[in-house]
Parts: sequence; C-alpha cells; structure tokens
Amino acid sequence: MSVLTLRLAGPLQSWGASARFTRRTTESAPTKSGVIGLLAAAAGIQRGDDTALAPLAALHFGVRIDQPGTRVRDFHTAHHGVTGKSMPLSERFYLADAVFVAALEGDPTLLTELNAALRAPVYPPFLGRRSCPPALPVELGLHHHGGLLDALRAEPWQASPWYRRHHRDQDHVELTVLREAQPDQHAAADTLRDQPLSFAAEHRRHTWRTRVTSSVRILNPSARHLPRHDPFDALDEESA
Repeated sequence: MSVLTLRLAGPLQSWGASARFTRRTTESAPTKSGVIGLLAAAAGIQRGDDTALAPLAALHFGVRIDQPGTRVRDFHTAHHGVTGKSMPLSERFYLADAVFVAALEGDPTLLTELNAALRAPVYPPFLGRRSCPPALPVELGLHHHGGLLDALRAEPWQASPWYRRHHRDQDHVELTVLREAQPDQHAAADTLRDQPLSFAAEHRRHTWRTRVTSSVRILNPSARHLPRHDPFDALDEESA
C-alpha cells in the first residue's frame, strides 16, 4: 500500500456534506467526497462513470488540519443566464485562509496515476466549489513506506508563514487529524455522509462514512530558539 498526500490551500474553500436547498454550508475540514471529486476531475473521469469512480472511492482517506481558517458567509444572488429571471436567494459558507493536508491510502499503481494526473489535470482542481481554486500546487508526493497516519506525520507543516509565526514559541505543534475508522475503532467514531457512490449530475449519491479524531506532533520550522537565561550565572562569574 502507498499513500498520496495533497496540499489543499486557497483564499476560499467550501466542503459541503449536508447542504439543503438555499443554505449551503461547509464542514470544518475537506470531505472525502470533495477530495475524490478533485482527483476524478484531474484524471478526466466523467460524472456518470461510476465504474471508474469506484476504485477512487475505495481509497482510505484522512486529513490533517494545518491552518483551520475562518468561516465566512456569502449572501448569494443570481440571475438566469438566458431568461434574466432572478434565482432563489441563498446563503453560502466558506473557509477563508485555511490549509489542509489530505492523504489517500491504497493501491500504489492507482495512486501513482492520480499523482501524475494532478501534475497535468484533464479538468482543473478546485477546493470544494468551482469558485475556489487552489493557491498552490495540490500534489505533495507519494509515500511508499508506512501507512496513512505515518504520511500525515511525515509531511512538513503547510500553514502560511504568518500563521506559523503566531506559534514561534513552540518547537512542535499538535495538529488535528480526521481519518477513516478501522474496523475496531467504530465505537469511538463519528459519522459523515461524504462517501461518494456516484457523481452523476441527475442523481448524486453518497453514503455514511465513519471517522476518528486524533493528532500528530509536527516540527515547527518557524520556531524561535531563544538563548537560555539564568540570572544566577552572573553570581557564579563573580565568585569565580
């Protein structure tokens, strides 16, 4: 098994899992459905091709929250492009200035193909909605040793420099990880309806997925190492 890691960073992101009618919410971290959709678009998989989608949906998924961002609300108005008729008003929620590292574990051949697709995508990637392009290249790399949690522990902290400076008094940071539960972890897991079954435009289908919350300890590259000051050092020098 191998692990493919992705950097999901941009001015705005939106990862909906329970949007209804005119209220379009976002989760606090990328959904599996959204990330699989990003990979399927890069690979050129058509929306109604459930057979091609199935191997991607079967990948084991996890995400590390490197920079949680801020939730913002957009009061959305629109008009029909042909008739000019006003469309229903809606509320749309986004995450601003957020950064995540997503990881997918599975067949090495499939993940190698997906990594190559991210470098030359058939359809451009977006962070949950078409209005949310990534600010940086999405692909981080392939990990051929260790599992999903090892890969999330190995990737350097991807937070913005200004955000890292707020934590410069810490040599390491604890980052939250949301990952799919193993069979023996379901009792301690929560559920989210973001396991994709079909992206067909006429009838999108998702089912429930279990996930557990943990954390990883990551080196802070912006840590400020101050010299140790002991006030008794001066007394020692005088007595010497």
